[in-house]
Amino acid sequence: MSKIQSNRPTASQIEAGLAAGAGDNQIFLNDGPTPRKIAEQLAALANAQGGLLIIGVSASGAVHGVKYPDQIQDRISSALMLIDPPLILPQAEVISLDGAQVCAVRVPGGLPNAYSMNGQYLVRAGARNRPLTPDELRRLLVNRSEASYESGVLADATLDDLDQEQVHGYAEQIESFDFDAETLLLSRGCLAETDAGVRPTIAGLLLFAGDPQRWLRSAEITCVRYPGRTMSDDFVRQDIRGTLPDQIRRAEAFVSTNMRRGMRIRGLSREETPEYPISVVREAIVNAVAHRDYSIRGDNIRVIMYSDRLEVYSPGRLPGHVTLANLLHERYSRNEAVVHVLSEMRFIERLGYGIDRMIAVCEQEGLPAPTFEETAAGFLVVIFGHGPDLVGAPPPTAMWSHLNLNLRQEQALTFLQQNRRITNSDYQQLCPDASPETLRRDFADLVDRGILLKIGEKRATYYVLK
Repeated sequence: MSKIQSNRPTASQIEAGLAAGAGDNQIFLNDGPTPRKIAEQLAALANAQGGLLIIGVSASGAVHGVKYPDQIQDRISSALMLIDPPLILPQAEVISLDGAQVCAVRVPGGLPNAYSMNGQYLVRAGARNRPLTPDELRRLLVNRSEASYESGVLADATLDDLDQEQVHGYAEQIESFDFDAETLLLSRGCLAETDAGVRPTIAGLLLFAGDPQRWLRSAEITCVRYPGRTMSDDFVRQDIRGTLPDQIRRAEAFVSTNMRRGMRIRGLSREETPEYPISVVREAIVNAVAHRDYSIRGDNIRVIMYSDRLEVYSPGRLPGHVTLANLLHERYSRNEAVVHVLSEMRFIERLGYGIDRMIAVCEQEGLPAPTFEETAAGFLVVIFGHGPDLVGAPPPTAMWSHLNLNLRQEQALTFLQQNRRITNSDYQQLCPDASPETLRRDFADLVDRGILLKIGEKRATYYVLK
């Protein structure tokens, strides 16, 4: 049995919970629930992120109270022992609210086990409980056990599957390590001793295999750039495979190549500005690679660029006891070996996720702080860029291939990349065989598509990239 120390709920916390209503981390029960009913609620909270159970309250949050608080406390104690493994929590609090007494017990987050009732594993989802799916249960057991997915060994993977050039390149970076490369990888959790001899772990394959996707097909990054604020048929895409260090480098290069660079007005001066601070982009990509749940199949990391934001999605919700509320302050590595090695390769600082640095850099750049969101099965970071404020910022050349432009329009956009602006006269010189009306329609089409911005009227008209 695991003994968990938890802060006892206070009257103010219960009042705040009642005001927020029933949800992911709050459950309300009327007076008289059976120990089994109570146990189901506590197990569901324990398998999620924890929360508060309040007895003596209707589903709508109306306080009716409990008639015999001592009996309810005894039922809660009995309920805790019905759960497998039993939950050990402080005695439920009896608190007076609106002239009535309620019983409340808090389940902390980050518990070390998966909890069942009669063989059923429930989890809190919104304002109800539901059974965990087999995949969800497997991930929960992995996340909450000492042995993580990355330490697993695949029977058909051998030392010959590792790229020795990459292994030795890594070993040369470890100045304080005087042993051979195999001993180094064993000490880092990239190799494991088995009955069949030394074999690479999943972490070792991800970091050093010649072809990691042979075993882990979803261990890749999909990078996409759309020209507008939403998905469209016009895009540039790159599917990035290989080892994790290579994926990080190539994903960063994709963003750097496909981001716009232009002029930004700051005060009375104009300054060259990239669309996104590259250090913030790097942190987001490294975090996604280092902390994703590699046991999830059929999903991969996605880096999606729009005209006003960049989204980095990673499969797997926040691990362990980390929540959105404590994300800046708490640390928990789902993939300790991966994080350790990437740290020694100077991709990541093991002490933290770098989220505080991301926020600080965005603040210095005059950008909104990134947003962080848990989805149904993953984690999403949204970075906001300078795109809307850049003047004459050319999109990357690779963008033209999917826009179905005519040759004249491609010439105009190439001219804009070099000169920041284009006039009707400039366009006529580029395309002397085209009529003024044809060129006018070309410009109108580019404006309608949101590629160009028309500035001025009549003879003073010119166009810049939007």
